[in-house]
Amino acid sequence: MLAVLAVSYASSLRAYLQQRGSIDALEAQIAQREEKIDDLKDEKKRWEDPAYVAQQARARFGYVAKGETPFVVVDADGNPLDASAELGDPAQVADPDRQTWYEDAWESMKIAGDPPTKVRAPKDQIKAPKEDLAQ
Repeated sequence: MLAVLAVSYASSLRAYLQQRGSIDALEAQIAQREEKIDDLKDEKKRWEDPAYVAQQARARFGYVAKGETPFVVVDADGNPLDASAELGDPAQVADPDRQTWYEDAWESMKIAGDPPTKVRAPKDQIKAPKEDLAQ
């Protein structure tokens, strides 16, 4: 008798747990969709703002207000870049041999703290470039 009751309750418990899992999944789906509805309501409110509409017209269609000067960024071939274009890596563009200002300043401070002991003697005569002498 106990075995029959245990099997009966086990199948009922399994059905209950399956239904509870389905209910939890559906509640999560409802919460997700309600959140999406709230996001869409917020976006609808933004579209009611004339400043937001003007901003979107500028970004999406390139509209400009009266009296403004529009600029178009082009690539090396002269083709306009779209909004999805990404900037390149500055490390690849910059000259690797050229030092930045703070590196120059640091080198200057290191030299000031440990000045060179050998100094070249000044030249007796300064020569002007030939182009200047021809005038």
